[in-house]
Amino acid sequence: MPALTPRQPCPTPPLPPVPLPPWTLLHQRQSPPPPPLHSPSVPPPHHLPPVPPSSPPSFTISEQDVRRQFARLNPRKAPGPDGVSPSTLRHCAEELTPVFTDIFNSSLESCQVPACLKTSTIVPVPKKPRITGLNDYRPVALTSVVMKSLERLILPHLKSITTPLLDPLQFAYRANRSVDDAVNLALHSTLQHLDSPGTYARILFVDFSSAFNTIRPALLQDKLSQLSVPDSLCRWITHFLTDRRQYVRLGKTVSDSVTISTGSPQGCVLSPLLFSLYTNCCTSSHQSVKLIKFADDTTLIGLISNGDETAYRREVARLVSWCGHNNLQLNAQKTVEMIVDFRKVTAPLPPLALMDSPVTITDSFRFLGTTITRDLKWEPTISSLIKKAQQRMFFLRKLRKLNLPPRMLAQFYTAIIESILTSSITVWFAGATVRDRLRLQRVVRAAEKVIDCRLPSIQDLYISRTRRCAGRITADPSHPGHGLFSPLPSGRRLRSIRTRTSRYTNSFFPSAIRLLNTK
Repeated sequence: MPALTPRQPCPTPPLPPVPLPPWTLLHQRQSPPPPPLHSPSVPPPHHLPPVPPSSPPSFTISEQDVRRQFARLNPRKAPGPDGVSPSTLRHCAEELTPVFTDIFNSSLESCQVPACLKTSTIVPVPKKPRITGLNDYRPVALTSVVMKSLERLILPHLKSITTPLLDPLQFAYRANRSVDDAVNLALHSTLQHLDSPGTYARILFVDFSSAFNTIRPALLQDKLSQLSVPDSLCRWITHFLTDRRQYVRLGKTVSDSVTISTGSPQGCVLSPLLFSLYTNCCTSSHQSVKLIKFADDTTLIGLISNGDETAYRREVARLVSWCGHNNLQLNAQKTVEMIVDFRKVTAPLPPLALMDSPVTITDSFRFLGTTITRDLKWEPTISSLIKKAQQRMFFLRKLRKLNLPPRMLAQFYTAIIESILTSSITVWFAGATVRDRLRLQRVVRAAEKVIDCRLPSIQDLYISRTRRCAGRITADPSHPGHGLFSPLPSGRRLRSIRTRTSRYTNSFFPSAIRLLNTK
């Protein structure tokens, strides 16, 4: 019988390496290696400067908020430079929520943003169909999905602090404000002034060069402090905007990365609100000059009486000086002026200069998507909308030939054609001529023959949308047009606006009041 030998332990195979998260690898690539222990550049421990105590964060983020934010992510969106996809955060929300909640709160407490979350990929997006130069591209930043989630959690808190202090004539990125509201209020101020004899208006459409990219974080921090934003949140936003690494990607070609500390990337969630807060103090100091803002689209309206343009020219000079002190660059070549003058006897008006460059006077301008002409007529705008709608009618007829059901054809018409015909309809329909209204309705009748069903008329769509818009304004006391809807002592009707000319009578606010009174 052979001798027994002791059993040898089985060799344990080595465990495969655990893959690190992509944002950790990116952070390791960006962070320099630690210096050696005896490096002369590192002072002894007793010579280290004391760390200033950080102020407590203005608010904390709960796990429930993070989980809800991750659940709302669109899984089809592309990941950011850190490689973290929104589908991963959404499908693994239960497991990742506690980890990222601690990371987010630690970032707010220390007033610092990790470098790996501030990296941006700049994707040039064409502004025009034909590219003639680099200025025809819009630099859109592709940022980290994790960072966007944190920004979306901070945005409501920042809005709740600053919204009561915002300029009422800033219409962009605010609740219950739209492009139509900005255009209607600008036209109301102009037409109300022109309703008096011997008056005219000068409208300056200001253009900025790369407005979002010229924000100075230090100036923004001072402005945020004046708007009662807590100091810890101000310092967090400053750190968020400084030392940002970015590179440009065009197709498969990637440029070298650079570090910038100026501007707010177009693609970040906080950027629109931060720009509105940055320009919040840019207002008019004279009641005869209106300064209307929609993000970086700034319009200066001078209401001139008795030929006295002193206040208007003074406000233009103040705007130029304000831009110089706040690092915003005016584009004098693209800034144009329109003169609206219905006086029978007129004399040549003195030209306006902007930074020693004469301002071009134009007869029409596309203002926030609506073509404004010096005679305040809407035929060019309506002709443009009809042309676009007729081009889309081609696709409706093609779908009809493919035997698509009428219900789906009607849905296609509502989304693709009706949306074009009713674009900014509350601005121009009341002042449109009978001929232009028939031209619009002719497109609707042509669509009815293709679909073989009855569609809402342009008149009915105008009435419903005007009443809805007016009801939204009357329910919001902070809206700049709220005071125009003044109830009579009976409380059942609104006080009509006194008008002298038909163009003022057919503008939005007088027409809306008439519709609400006949409801």
